[in-house]
Amino acid sequence: MAANLMSQHTRRGVKCCLRDQERLNLRKDQNPIRSSFSLQPLQPSSFLHFLREARLSAQYRKKKKMARSLKLSPSPSTSTLSLSSSSKYSYLLKTPTTLSFPFSSHHSHSHPLTIRSSSSATTTATDLVQQFEGKTVVVKYGGAAMKRPELKASVVSDLVLLSCVGLRPVLVHGGGPEINHWLKLLNMEPLFHDGLRVTDAKTMEIVSMVLVGKVNKDLVSLINKAGATAVGLSGMDGRLLMAKPTPNSAQLAFVGEVARIDPTILQPLVNNGHIPVIASVAADELGQSYNINADTVAGEVAAALGAEKLILLTDFGEEIDIKGVKKLIEEKKVGGGMIPKVNCCVASLSQGVRTASIIDGRVQHSLLHGIMSEEGIGTMITG
Repeated sequence: MAANLMSQHTRRGVKCCLRDQERLNLRKDQNPIRSSFSLQPLQPSSFLHFLREARLSAQYRKKKKMARSLKLSPSPSTSTLSLSSSSKYSYLLKTPTTLSFPFSSHHSHSHPLTIRSSSSATTTATDLVQQFEGKTVVVKYGGAAMKRPELKASVVSDLVLLSCVGLRPVLVHGGGPEINHWLKLLNMEPLFHDGLRVTDAKTMEIVSMVLVGKVNKDLVSLINKAGATAVGLSGMDGRLLMAKPTPNSAQLAFVGEVARIDPTILQPLVNNGHIPVIASVAADELGQSYNINADTVAGEVAAALGAEKLILLTDFGEEIDIKGVKKLIEEKKVGGGMIPKVNCCVASLSQGVRTASIIDGRVQHSLLHGIMSEEGIGTMITG
């Protein structure tokens, strides 16, 4: 009987190994990514097509690392790294620009090729990857990009692609349209003061329910389905954020500010390639919940993580000089929901974030263009 059990375990182990080997579908002596760059010069394609192939290369490295840990030999016969146009990232092939890549060292005509993006900036593909690899980018998601399904899908696919290329994205979200929808269903009128939501006790319950229980989980699910690993959080989880009332709490009620941020819960997630998805709800020392403007949370998170970029997706697009921001607000040339956005960009720049941009979220894949181009698009807050 013991021998029979041992035989069953052995057969099961062999089946598991074979299943794992089949799943990896890679072989050390044949790297499909390398061979694709080692043949003849690539045909004209797009700047974003390069990012797609870089993503696939990152997938190969990840699977190869997994193979080493399992002591298996990768083998590519039906590899998931196929570059066929039927891929869900085939939309990246639409921009008519020039793609180039350095040939491998054994190629007889080895020389660096170049990418010419739609912004007419020219650089090498490897320079772009090296410039952003390992850098943290904090993205605040809201506005029109949250209302339309096609824009939501665009943001999610951009985040996943950037993560696979080597960036470390962190997503902070609001949920204004969804909150307004639920308030109207409950016959409650949304109220605002200087671009911030007036949040009484009953509204606070709805805000917490919608942001943490619905919007956050929907985004986590979409990112996971797209191929990355997202982790949903709110400011209350792990005491990530500590809230305090705003100075004008008499008008805003339970709208808070960030009193303190502890990024230690975020660092392991970011370092291990996960995408934190943060809902902008936090509590004070006594446990009272507060609705914190998502732009403000994004700015504080970017500063705490030492992010390379802070990007706010919204419905506005022009350049603003940091020196003239206060004057623009006083003259009411910047108003409404733009006030907290501009203020948080200014604050994050003063705390060490390298660049802060307000990008028009109504344009599909504006997030990808805004990060992976020299000039960027939308509103660039400059120092």
